[in-house]
This record gives sequence, structure tokens and C-alpha cells, in this order.
Amino acid sequence: MRAVTKHRFGIVAAAAAIVVLAPAAAYADEPGNNDVHPTPPPSPPQTSASGRADGNTISAQVGAVTIVYDQSKNGKGRSTGPVTPVTNWTPPECWMAPTDTPAQFRDYWTKQFLPEVSDQSTVKLIYDRFQNGHPYKNWNLDKTGQGYWWTPVVNPDYKGIVDEGCFSDLGFWADTKHLPTQPDALSPHILSALAYAQLRVPTPSVNLSPSGKQTVNLNTWAWLDKTTIKPVSVTASVPTLGISATTTATPVDLHIDPGTPDATVYPASGNCPINPDGSIGTPYTSADGNNTPPCGLTYLHATTGRSPYPFKATLTWKISWTGSGGTGGNLPNGTFGAITPVTVQEIQTVVR
Repeated sequence: MRAVTKHRFGIVAAAAAIVVLAPAAAYADEPGNNDVHPTPPPSPPQTSASGRADGNTISAQVGAVTIVYDQSKNGKGRSTGPVTPVTNWTPPECWMAPTDTPAQFRDYWTKQFLPEVSDQSTVKLIYDRFQNGHPYKNWNLDKTGQGYWWTPVVNPDYKGIVDEGCFSDLGFWADTKHLPTQPDALSPHILSALAYAQLRVPTPSVNLSPSGKQTVNLNTWAWLDKTTIKPVSVTASVPTLGISATTTATPVDLHIDPGTPDATVYPASGNCPINPDGSIGTPYTSADGNNTPPCGLTYLHATTGRSPYPFKATLTWKISWTGSGGTGGNLPNGTFGAITPVTVQEIQTVVR
């Protein structure tokens, strides 16, 4: 991706170390790799990332491939938002993707990178690797039209500082009839993580009884209707490579936090599991009186003379994915919640 060319392979010393120390990679034109026979890319690689939106579909073109996001089953509207992973996890900073024709790859090294290099041992190593047959010969110019050089591509949505490890692979060749098997090559697994970042889940709209102001020592029932917490999913695909992944978020429980230690929650963990019918908790009825709710809380002190309690409801979503070629698995669960100010009064008699 030319937008990050100046950082593409890290510092010159690192490039030399990589060439010397890295073991030979398994290349896609060698035996033992998956032959998926995708449709060849329709146009030469692009010089930067670009994107467009069309209804429920968003596409982003990087290098010679376009990543397409189908959001027709995603959450929509202002009340939705991205999930927060429950573990220290983020989508990939980068991946390897087809970016260069043989001529573009040669010109990058010989006209842009190497002329700035004073260390002749590094220059020799690069030429040995890509021109002199160790393992590639003459930049694979004889394979023009048969494939692309795969090089590091930075995730355009990544917000942090990109680790130099993203540029540890100087590039490898793959014919258009083969899908590379290198762990960092663009794959259904990587697409599943990119789709994860596109997920949008609804804000949990919790029903409370009593509604409005709460009352000291009166049990408050909390529940979510099943129509408000349905699974959502996003599919990411690369049509020219014949790969795709669908990442799905499914609600599994509701955590309630009264916003003060002066309260009792039910159950004691504050985690209300999802019911078999897809709802959470149970609506209050007059027959329940002041029974303990399966999901709810009891405030023990009023908010008189103080700010309302920040009652927070957080849904936990189980994240799983399925991909082309029989791939699939789980990704870290995610959470999304909302805070509602709650005023608590103290009275002697309560009528619901």
C-alpha cells in the first residue's frame, strides 16, 4: 500500500537483519499450498487505499484487492455502537496482500528504497533475494500477468502506532491460482477480525418496574424484551481471492450495575442470563408483590441531596465466525452498555 511506503519495511538495518535471519518462507507457487482458483484481479494494484458505500455494502480497495463488507444484518441507527472486547484484543494492525506487479515491485526496490541505502551489504542481500535466485529470479518479471507480489498492508482503520513487526516480511510471490498459506497473509481468519471491528450492536433498552423514580427498599424488576436483543453479523469478503468470513455477535447475558454500593442486585453477580426464548429477566406483574426478581435490584439509600445514581446496563455478546474453506471459530466476547440516571426516593407507602 503506497500510503505507507516510507515505513513499508522498517529501518534499513532491520531489513538487512530480516533477510539474513528469517527462515525461507513457504511460497504459494511451491507444492503443498491451497489451490483455490480465484478470479484474477481485474486491474493493476492501486497506489493507496480507497473505499465506497452502497446501501448495506461498504468496500475498501487496498493494493490489488477490494475488501467488501456486507452489513445487511448488522445493527443500525444512532442507538448502536461497537462492542468492547473483554480481553486485550484488537483487530490486526496489518496483513500481507497482493499489491505489486513484478515491474512495480522491482521499481520500488531499485528506484525508491535501495538508492537511499548506504549499506552495500543490504543492497546485495535484496538483490540476491529478489533478482539473483535466492529464492527469486529477476523480480519474477517472467511471471507478469500470472500473479502478484504480496507485501505488508497497514489496516487503514488501525488507530495506534503500527509495530515494526508489521514490516518484517519483505514480500513474497503468489500466483493468482493459489492462496498463500503464510499466517500473516490475507485470509478468512483476518477477515473475521476486520468484520468484528465493523459490528454494531444495539444499546440495551432495559425495562424497569417501577419505572421512573425508584424507592428505597422496594425491589426493582429489570428485563429486556427478546425483540430488542437479536444477533447481528457482518460478512467481509475478497471476491478476487475467493475468501470470506461472517462474524456474528449473539447476546448471552445482561450485567446490571446500580451505580452505588448502597444497593442489592439480583442475582448477586449482577449477571442476568438470557432466557430460552431470547429475553432476559422477567416483566413485573402485580402478583409478584415485593418478591425477589430474577433480574433486578434494590436501592438501600435515597438520592436526596445528591446526584442520581448512574445505573448501567451492559450486554455481553458472544462473537463467533465462519469462513470460506470450512474455517471458523470464536473471537473474544464483547460488551456494550448504557448509563441511565436513576433517582431514588424514600416514602412510607408505595403503589405501583
